Amino acid sequence: MTRAWVLHPDIKTDRDRRPADMALEEAVALAEALPDLTVVGGVVVPLPKAHAGMLFGSGKIAELKAQFEADEIELVLVDGPVTPVQQRNLEKAWGVKLLDRTGLILEIFSDRAATREGVLQVEMAALSYQRTRLVRAWTHLERQRGGLGFVGGPGETQIEADRRAIDDQLVRLRRQLDKVVKTRSLHRAARAKVPYPIVALVGYTNAGKSTLFNRLTGAEVMAKDMLFATLDPTMRAVSLPTGIEVILSDTVGFISDLPTELVAAFRATLEEVLAADLIVHVRDISHPNTAEQAEDVRAILTSLGVAETTAQIELWNKIDLLDPEARAAALARAAREDDIFAVSAVTGQGLDAFLQAATLKLEGERRTETLTLRFDQGRKRAWLYDKGLVEAETQTDDGYDITVRWAAKDARAFAKL
Repeated sequence: MTRAWVLHPDIKTDRDRRPADMALEEAVALAEALPDLTVVGGVVVPLPKAHAGMLFGSGKIAELKAQFEADEIELVLVDGPVTPVQQRNLEKAWGVKLLDRTGLILEIFSDRAATREGVLQVEMAALSYQRTRLVRAWTHLERQRGGLGFVGGPGETQIEADRRAIDDQLVRLRRQLDKVVKTRSLHRAARAKVPYPIVALVGYTNAGKSTLFNRLTGAEVMAKDMLFATLDPTMRAVSLPTGIEVILSDTVGFISDLPTELVAAFRATLEEVLAADLIVHVRDISHPNTAEQAEDVRAILTSLGVAETTAQIELWNKIDLLDPEARAAALARAAREDDIFAVSAVTGQGLDAFLQAATLKLEGERRTETLTLRFDQGRKRAWLYDKGLVEAETQTDDGYDITVRWAAKDARAFAKL
């Protein structure tokens, strides 16, 4: 196990910075998501401003070096961006390996990615990140690579050669990813022919989406109390207790300050959200930073263009972890708001009301109606039975009087037959 230490630089000139203690807590949770790391400790480092070459001041660097040596630290994780020059200088000063926030999240994604698409996206994100690390990363910039003049020619620096090799690899990976995305779009097209609505579970990482998914589907999706436990969308066809058949999608958790390389690479991971008929925003209501987390999720949904166009329900999960007073307040607020439900995915509390509301969002109000079909309209009659819409039927001289209970969506589909 690698002994790691987490640092959160609290830079006063950064007006958008989050509360330092919360940010450090999340950074430690990120680090603990890697199975081969032991997080020995973590500390907030207040900084009036970032130092260009070293990030921290010389006194703080010496103080931290003593700390790392005393605790036999092998890896330092800096919760924020670190330039290639700063990384090289700090690693030299401390005699340890260093990862910034992007590097750490990439490590986690690499460890978690299970599907072909996820693996390709991680590789592309990692290469994009490495490409930025090549700038002045070599100690001997004059290092030349000879050649026969076919590729780059003599006099091409090692950095240029490495950068071009990365670009070539990125092109190859993009082609592979395009094929995978096409396959996924074919699968989506096949699902579109199945008249099941798609319900996408979204939310901040570790909000309890996978636990809810498992409770509703009986699936054994990885549901651990760690950040990024789910990386690839998991799809299941499921019959909700209300009788409606849906496809439930469990997506990767969102996170604040997601590095730009990862936003681009993992946009396709959220493709299922774009196709969803209903978005269920799962919030960890017991988290002290729940409001800020919810804003981060809403910002990403807005950037995807689905915030205004797709029906949404907000689930305040983990109410079982609240103290009695806070739980009563959450339940009272949820009772007043139409699209907010206070639930516990672990105990099942509040899920029945949520499922009823989800069904209503997907189907609209159901009404009872009597249809008259001739004997030669057997296809329409079979469709009604196949959909489970028939309440009663009486045979007449000319055909059937059929009583159905259906939503406007069913009526429209029936009219097209």
